[in-house]
Amino acid sequence: MSTSATPKVGFVSLGCPKALVDSERILTQLRMEGYEVVATYKDADVVVVNTCGFIDSAKAESLEVIGEAIKENGKVIVTGCMGVEEGSIRNVHPSVLSVTGPQQYEQVVNAVHQVVPPRQDHNPLIDLVPPQGIKLTPRHYAYLKISEGCNHSCSFCIIPSMRGKLVSRPVGEVLNEAERLVKSGVKELLVISQDTSAYGVDMKYKTDFWNGQPVKTRMTELCQALSTLGVWVRLHYVYPYPHVDELIPLMAAGKILPYLDIPFQHASPKVLKAMKRPAFEDKTLARIKNWREICPELTIRSTFIVGFPGETEEDFQYLLNWLTEAQLDRVGCFQYSPVEGAPANDLDLDVVPDDVKQDRWDRFMAHQQAISTARLQLKVGKEMDVLIDEVDDQGAVARCYADAPEIDGSVFIASTSVSPGDKVRVRIVDADEYDMWAELV
Repeated sequence: MSTSATPKVGFVSLGCPKALVDSERILTQLRMEGYEVVATYKDADVVVVNTCGFIDSAKAESLEVIGEAIKENGKVIVTGCMGVEEGSIRNVHPSVLSVTGPQQYEQVVNAVHQVVPPRQDHNPLIDLVPPQGIKLTPRHYAYLKISEGCNHSCSFCIIPSMRGKLVSRPVGEVLNEAERLVKSGVKELLVISQDTSAYGVDMKYKTDFWNGQPVKTRMTELCQALSTLGVWVRLHYVYPYPHVDELIPLMAAGKILPYLDIPFQHASPKVLKAMKRPAFEDKTLARIKNWREICPELTIRSTFIVGFPGETEEDFQYLLNWLTEAQLDRVGCFQYSPVEGAPANDLDLDVVPDDVKQDRWDRFMAHQQAISTARLQLKVGKEMDVLIDEVDDQGAVARCYADAPEIDGSVFIASTSVSPGDKVRVRIVDADEYDMWAELV
């Protein structure tokens, strides 16, 4: 390759928003070095696949995508969560050029250098990257990763072994990044980590500085500071520790979105104990009730696992009854599947047969669908602000405060007079179990 040709990198990002942030950082570095990011395998000099390794189906998808990239391009670098299992990747795809784990940005960039050296005449002062970096999300929303790793030892999970113990980013650094994103046109910041509530605990909530002001490295103070930027702030992966109560008044005051993504996983005390969850199930219902009294608009989304080893019909009924009481707005459910290396594999508990898992999943989804439908009906007739995500000749697809991108519902508007990234006022005119329909006010 001549030194004047622009080296081209293809990039595939699989898995969760945390992996997407990793991809954005790698791409930002490569763009700063003069690489061009291309959309097709055939145009790329090398392809980077950022894998997911959380559950077996995700690993299978990762291996399939790596195979596709090898077939279409031939030069493939693998990174991400499945990268910690280099042997199992190379067993299937021995021709991959390099395998690295999550957050190993430098190793990935170095591997790209080995295959396709950067242009010698690249001038980073002229070939500028936008100050907010390269984003793989639409320009009006962005993920803001505040920490890596996790201190929990949930028996079904291997994230701590893949991503390590909790390491929080300094709060000044996080807020500077948030400010750059907002200046670049971002209207919504989605705060993510493995355990957002634990932010700063590893740093003993150390005081840092942002714009000359002292700010504690702690979730409440971070949210207070983010609320001054004038954009939507949405919290994901929040464990219900006691200090989460401090956030509800911020939501009631309109400073951050009245939205909590709390991965409850189950409700039965026996199952939660087997899962080794940091559980407060005895007080959770009372706290949810209290949160809603302070902030009636609060939307709670969660995920649950059915069919965990040892789960009885009685445990499952407990979960359904809990859901009726809790009245959660948005809920996802997974059938338990063993993950290689997870402690749950060694539990001396009865395995739930696949047909029972499927039956419980079906019943769970039907039960929650009725709750979600009723919750959304309460919004019909109300006015609210929405963010426009897409517009075509049929109209606009938007989201309200209760909808995180790609995991929750949408608000459909029969208007083409808006553009992606616009924040507009609408009146909700109809709703089903997941989505709403609205008209411009």
